[in-house]
Amino acid sequence: MTDARRVDYTGEGLSEAQVAATPWQQARLWVSEALARADAQDDVPEPLALSVATVDGDGMPNVRTVLMRFFDDRGPGFVTGTQSSKGVEIAATGGLAASLTWPAMFRAIRFRGRAEELGREEVTAYFGSRPWASRISAWASRQSQPVEGRTGLEAAYSRYAAQFPDRGNPHDVPVPDFWGGYRVVCEEVEFWAGRRNRLHDRLVFTRIGSGSLDGAGAWRLWRRQP
Repeated sequence: MTDARRVDYTGEGLSEAQVAATPWQQARLWVSEALARADAQDDVPEPLALSVATVDGDGMPNVRTVLMRFFDDRGPGFVTGTQSSKGVEIAATGGLAASLTWPAMFRAIRFRGRAEELGREEVTAYFGSRPWASRISAWASRQSQPVEGRTGLEAAYSRYAAQFPDRGNPHDVPVPDFWGGYRVVCEEVEFWAGRRNRLHDRLVFTRIGSGSLDGAGAWRLWRRQP
């Protein structure tokens, strides 16, 4: 690649005067606006796509994209196979970073902190809300493990579909014991807003005390250079 593609970001930016009083209030606003834009236009196709980064035992980083399925003032959360690479790495280090990115809106939110395993009641309630086929897929896929071609995966799906037939009940398919989820208990939340000439806004909430994402006294706001 010899010719760099250049796009001047024309976002509205984010100033200290505009940012909400807490990271939860600002994150909730931006997520709501991304969801609304996804409904109105086709340039934000998956507004809850969450990039999740972990580190393995050799210090090598891993990043993958999941869907943010939980979001409140305790932090963003997602579901996964707990024996997947992300689950194993979370168990080993406890560290976790995640980001929501909306290029068409010139916005991103970065979350950094430690992982907290979701309670089984939360996981069970969410699992029951999934379509039957998605619940079967959770059984069929041992995330991150090798599989002998596509046929092996589809054979596992067929086997569990026969074991747990769809009777229209959320309890038709039990929650696998190797399936769960995690929440990011944040130590830092950064709001990135693209601006012209690469002079982007990066406003950062850093934890200075105990409390939720909506506890104003738990956070200090500062600006990071772009």
